[in-house]
Amino acid sequence: MAAPTTPRPSLIIPRASSHARSQSSAAGPASDRAAASHLRRRDFVFVVNPSGANGRTGKQWKQLLPHLRTRLADQCNICECITTGPSHAIDVTREAIKDGADAVIAVGGDGTLHEVVNGFFWKGNPVRALDRGPDHSTALGLIPLGTAIDRIVRGVKSKLDIGMMEGPNRDPHFFVNVADIHLSAKAGYFAAMYKRFGNLCYVFGALRAFWGHNNRDLRIKVNGGEWKAIHKVTALCIGNAKYFGGGMKITPTADPFSGNLEVVILQDFKWYDFLLKLHRLYGGTHLSVNGVSSIRVQSIEVAEVTANGDIFVQSDGEHFGFLPTKFSVLPGAVHFFC
Repeated sequence: MAAPTTPRPSLIIPRASSHARSQSSAAGPASDRAAASHLRRRDFVFVVNPSGANGRTGKQWKQLLPHLRTRLADQCNICECITTGPSHAIDVTREAIKDGADAVIAVGGDGTLHEVVNGFFWKGNPVRALDRGPDHSTALGLIPLGTAIDRIVRGVKSKLDIGMMEGPNRDPHFFVNVADIHLSAKAGYFAAMYKRFGNLCYVFGALRAFWGHNNRDLRIKVNGGEWKAIHKVTALCIGNAKYFGGGMKITPTADPFSGNLEVVILQDFKWYDFLLKLHRLYGGTHLSVNGVSSIRVQSIEVAEVTANGDIFVQSDGEHFGFLPTKFSVLPGAVHFFC
């Protein structure tokens, strides 16, 4: 017996005909007038990871959805897309954009936003709607847990910079907050194993990362210039925005509307330095600390002085791979509700 067919994961946007993901459907053939009215309404796709934040995302989304319908019902069609596993939000976002969505909105934290942002691109190029004009663009939105939806309702948008990173295979990957290298990336890799403990996962990840850690000599190339050696690097962070690691303000002067990335380098830190200076790292006052330097770049390549292939790289808290890696900024790449 033939296996049942799986519905194509596109056509995410509600149409005049019924669809499993639609918030509205017609019983019987839709009239031309209803179809025309439907087309005048904006289509907003909300991408929800129900298991995010130890399940809090799913619970809070159920409370938020009726409020969204009340606030937005007269302006747009609301499409709810529940993700089922890793990278699903990337696929959902790409299909929504191809279907002509006016906005794709990540509901949750950094991980969901990271996947949605990567869904805006395919093989390094922006994804485009298949049946809309060249002037159509899909906006990016974010509803962090516990915050209001006023920015979505207002509909005010700005062009947001996006960070791009390329490993040895040159396949592009995108980030919106912070990418980082060595100790902090290794800590993030291990922290993912302890997410059930909430923000304590970062403490457990850092403790495990420190075990056997050695500061390493790296080399960097800024804006296509000459290679320069940086000695005893503990961590190197590339910020499009300011925060990572459960609220640590690691790149405190980064601005995702500036067309630049902020690079913060921590050199020759010991485990007790983190304990003594942790409050400054979280508060964003660490740029004046000995062993900390900061530069603004449009691109930076980072590699080992002696290649071992074991220096961790992550972006937005998601493991990317290992050095060498090139980072660059795409100014104003995505319209963002702000």
